[in-house]
Amino acid sequence: MTDAFALAAVWLSLAVLATALASHLRISVALVEICVGIVAGFVADRWLAPGALGAGVDWLRFLASAGAVMLTFLAGAELEPAVLRAKWKEVSVVGLVGFLAPFLGCAAVARYALGWDPRASLLAGVALSTTSMAVVYAVMLETGLNRTTFGKGILGACFVNDLGTVIALGLIFAPFTWRTGVFLAVSTVALSSLPLMTKWITRLYAFRTAAVRTKWVLLVLFGLGALALWSGSEAVLPAYIAGMVLAGAAARDQFWVRRLRTLTVGLLTPFYFIRAGSLVAVSAVVSAPLVFLLLLGGKVGSKIFGLFPVIGRFRKERRERWYYTLLMSTGLTFGTISALYGLTHGIVSREQYSFLVAVVIASAVVPTLIAGIAFLPHHLLVEVVSEPAARPGENGSGATLGDE
Repeated sequence: MTDAFALAAVWLSLAVLATALASHLRISVALVEICVGIVAGFVADRWLAPGALGAGVDWLRFLASAGAVMLTFLAGAELEPAVLRAKWKEVSVVGLVGFLAPFLGCAAVARYALGWDPRASLLAGVALSTTSMAVVYAVMLETGLNRTTFGKGILGACFVNDLGTVIALGLIFAPFTWRTGVFLAVSTVALSSLPLMTKWITRLYAFRTAAVRTKWVLLVLFGLGALALWSGSEAVLPAYIAGMVLAGAAARDQFWVRRLRTLTVGLLTPFYFIRAGSLVAVSAVVSAPLVFLLLLGGKVGSKIFGLFPVIGRFRKERRERWYYTLLMSTGLTFGTISALYGLTHGIVSREQYSFLVAVVIASAVVPTLIAGIAFLPHHLLVEVVSEPAARPGENGSGATLGDE
């Protein structure tokens, strides 16, 4: 146990360092955690020993996987159901094009420009087709655009885009056997009954019993995750759908969502993002910068050329179109999840994985900075209306911190 506690202390010290750096640099904590992981992995492998950072330890891999599952669930739960109903045409068209354009473009670049094999090329297309819900949502919160119809449209399109990525990852790479059929059948029944069961458990036990809804959600996610892994799929695949299914309940109780987010971001996701960064082979990226530039150009370029004219059908003002397009060009969470899936299942090599993660990180930074500096639609911020702050310890339903 001494080694486990010592290793956990090392990783959490990296997480605290990443948080401090992110605060000073004013960029996504997840992004900085990946970068810290890259540096820590490089230093450990070069001056200590290969694998000295402990990224392959079983319990650490479990915490990292749990972080990916919970983050995926929260991404789905952040979407308000009313957004899809009110702006279904916009979010559907923009989201589908936002997925298909980079999926096809990046797969073509990997296959014909870089000479990767077909499966690795398709995995590159999937990994680079994403839009970062984490980055976009953070930007929306910081600017206040999340409370505008413009911002809600972007978030809805991000959801459809990432849902396409999740489905593609499962359809293309998950083996279809009788176990797959069992997984799909059980998941369908479980997810269909999830809102009713959650409502029933909440009515009976919430606000009296310690965090029963959190335990219930973890039970469902880990159970479906175990079933997904047993079937040869990936644990994150049912988590997004579960989040979407419970989005209505999450919207009604933001205090509960904040506590789930604290658990996820405070404990689990640092292990995921730091581990993802530590697996990057820095020497591979440095030795072949042209590969990195081709893949980055393929992702951002295909996003822009595919989305800019489509977004023009819904947004005519120039800054709105560019801001919308550039935020849809970002990538982070699902890109790293897809790339790591490819590495752990032997679809891509560590060098190819390193290029994909490096491109994902760059796409999270560059388009976001350009959008914020050059194309922030200040005129839309007049839509933002100040909301009364909740009293400390309240969740909006009158329950205090100790009620559940």
